[in-house]
Amino acid sequence: MKREALPPAQAISVASAPRATPGAPPADGAAPAGAVTPAYAPAGRHVLADLNGIAAEKLSNCAALESLLRDAAEAAGARVLFSHFHGFGEGLGVTGVVLLAESHITIHTWPECGFAAADIFMCGSAQPELALALIKKALQPGSAHVHSARRGPPVF
Repeated sequence: MKREALPPAQAISVASAPRATPGAPPADGAAPAGAVTPAYAPAGRHVLADLNGIAAEKLSNCAALESLLRDAAEAAGARVLFSHFHGFGEGLGVTGVVLLAESHITIHTWPECGFAAADIFMCGSAQPELALALIKKALQPGSAHVHSARRGPPVF
C-alpha cells in the first residue's frame, strides 16, 4: 500500500521552518519571552525495542509494516511527514522509516530469526510508549527487551 506524502508546499514549509533557539519563543510570539513551549522543546524520549519470537510472515510484509508504523505514530500523537519501506525479497526482511514532525520511527526485521528492532524517538507531547504498545500488540513478540532514554539539553 502506497501512502502519499504531504503536498510539496507543506513539506517545504516544515523543512524550511526556522529552528527555534533554546529559550526563544516561537516566531508567532505565542509564548512569553524567554520560554519554549512544550510542543517545540528540544527534548523527548527515545525507545529502542528488540522484539523476539515473532511469526516470520509478520516480518516480511512491507506494506503491512508501513501501515502499522504509521498507525503507531498516530496513536502516539505524532504527525507523519513521510515514510519509506524496503523489502529485501520474498520471505526476507524489511527496513523502514516513518519520518515525523516529532522525529522518527524505524524498524528492521529478520523473519528468519523471528526478530525485529524498533527505534522510536519523539519530542514534544508525543508518547513513544503508545507507539511501541501498538507495534507489540500487532507483532505479538514472545519477548521484548526495551530501553528508554530521555534526550535533550539539560535545561528541559
